[in-house]
Amino acid sequence: MSGLVVPLVVYPAIVLLHLTLPARCVDGYARDPLTKRPYRYRLNGLAVYLAVVALWALLCARQFIAWDLFWTARRESLAGACVLGLFFTFWVVLRAPSTGKDFLADLYLGRFENPQWLGGRIDAKMSLYLVGATMLGLNLYSMTMHHRHSFPDDPSPGVTLYTALFSFFLLEYLFFERVHLYTYDFFAERVGFKLGWGCLCFYPYFYAIGLWSVADRPNPHAATATLVGAAITFYLGWLLARGANMQKFAFKRDPGAKFLGWIAPAVITDGDKKLLVSGFWRVSRHVNYLGEILMATGLTLALGYPGVWTTWLYPAYYVALLVPRQIDDDRRCAEKYGPLWKEYCARVPYRIVPGVY
Repeated sequence: MSGLVVPLVVYPAIVLLHLTLPARCVDGYARDPLTKRPYRYRLNGLAVYLAVVALWALLCARQFIAWDLFWTARRESLAGACVLGLFFTFWVVLRAPSTGKDFLADLYLGRFENPQWLGGRIDAKMSLYLVGATMLGLNLYSMTMHHRHSFPDDPSPGVTLYTALFSFFLLEYLFFERVHLYTYDFFAERVGFKLGWGCLCFYPYFYAIGLWSVADRPNPHAATATLVGAAITFYLGWLLARGANMQKFAFKRDPGAKFLGWIAPAVITDGDKKLLVSGFWRVSRHVNYLGEILMATGLTLALGYPGVWTTWLYPAYYVALLVPRQIDDDRRCAEKYGPLWKEYCARVPYRIVPGVY
C-alpha cells in the first residue's frame, strides 16, 4: 500500500465504523443557537478505536500489510494526511457564511461552531477527534513494532512504556468521551484549519514525535528509576487533568453533589452565575492544563533519550498551545462573569502552575 493513500483508507474506515457501531446518544453542553437546545451526540469512540486496532492487527498477522507499515510509509502518509486536512479545511469553511473577520482568520479558526451532518449522526468535532486519536494509536503501535523488529534481542523498555502510557491516554480519553463535551473546544471553538487540519494531520503524526525520533535507535538502557519517575510524572499529570475535568463535568450536571462523594462543591456566586473554587479548581484556574503538560513530559522522559531535542517538541507544544488558550479563556470568563471573575482570581491567583504562574 502506498503511504500516500494510507489516510484515504484509514480515515473513511473510522468514520464508517463510527456510523455503524452501536452508540450512546447524549446531550452535550453546547447549545444550538436556533433551537436553544443542547446538541445531541453519538458516542462510541472506544468501540471504534478497539475495532480499528484489532482489524489492523489481524491484517498484519495475516501478512496483508507489514507490522511496521505506518513507520516505513510515515512521511508519505503524513503528506497524504496533510492534503486531506487542507481539503477538509477549505470544504468546511467555504460552505459557511463569513464571520465578518479576515478570510485567513476564518480559514484558521473556522466559521461553523458545531457542524453536524446526516441528521446529527456525525458531529464534526467528535469525528475529528476520533479519527485523530485512532490514527495516532496505529502510528504508535506500528512504530513500536518497527523498533522491536530492528532490535529483537535488546528492545528498549522505554519504547514499550511510552506506547503503554500513550495507549492509556487514548483509551481513557475515548472512555470518558462524554466529559469532553463540557470542555473549552466544544463551546468556544469553531471548525477550521486549527481543528480540521489539526486533527487529521497534526494530532496523529506530531503527537507521536517522540517515538518517531527514537524508534530506530537502540536501547539506551535508561535506569529503572528514570522509567519509574517518568510513569509517576505521567500519572500525576493524568490525575490533575482527568480529576479537574471530571469535577467540572460533575458540577455542571449537579452543582450540589459532592465530587467523588467527599469533595464538597464550594462556589462563589452573584446569585445567578457560579464559579467552582474547591477541589482541583482551588489549585489553579487551569489545573487541567498543568496535568496535560506533565503527561507530555512523562512520555518524553520514558523514552530514555533526554538529549534528543525532538522528543521535547511534544511537551513544548502543549506549553505553546495552553498558555495562549489560558489567556483567551480568562478573557472570555472576565467578560462573562464580570466582578465575580475578579473575586475568583483573588481566591485562585495562579493561572496554571501553583506558586509559579
